[in-house]
Amino acid sequence: MRWVTFDCFGTLVDWRHGIATTAELLFPGYGGRLLDPYVRHELEVQAETPTMLYREVTAEALRRACAEEGLDLNPDDAGLLAATLPSWPVFPEVGPELEAVRAAGWRLGLLTNCDRDLIGLTRRRLPVPFDAVVTAEDAGGYKPSLGHFARFRSSHEPSEWIHVAQGYVHDMVPAHALGLRRIWINRRGETPADPSILQKVQPDLHGLAAALQ
Repeated sequence: MRWVTFDCFGTLVDWRHGIATTAELLFPGYGGRLLDPYVRHELEVQAETPTMLYREVTAEALRRACAEEGLDLNPDDAGLLAATLPSWPVFPEVGPELEAVRAAGWRLGLLTNCDRDLIGLTRRRLPVPFDAVVTAEDAGGYKPSLGHFARFRSSHEPSEWIHVAQGYVHDMVPAHALGLRRIWINRRGETPADPSILQKVQPDLHGLAAALQ
């Protein structure tokens, strides 16, 4: 069976917008300022405690980002990112592009650094159904560790497998290490640490079905 797996947040769902707008609710005028510290601290928390649920990761990363910026976070507000996550917007091209991929005969999978309950709520907003999902809760840790990929491979035994994601560190690095075909969705025009590990690069999902050939 031919599979395309995706990361969800950042690739299909506008993760940065969701974080910044939620932070803006808490601290008007500071949403954009908190975004980059939050992203940095989230990666640290995931590495420190791989078995921590993602809703708890978001709370701890938000606490650290606010402390770094000198903002007094109400303890009851630390869970707001997890509360708003299911309503974060899906990128506009996702629906038609994933429909085209499915029509071309590929099965669709999600390998997400998220909890089962949160991705369950998010899937209701995704415009195309997915045939398989592996969460951090299932894998017992967070990408870039290889647990998601190992669990997916053992469960589905794909005859052909391409991984598509926005995350360079979280997704492209482990996909390269495993020898998977991979497509980097470079939505932010970033400069990769090692361009040699990339195979195909796109600014978004437009034309993805053709890129899989």
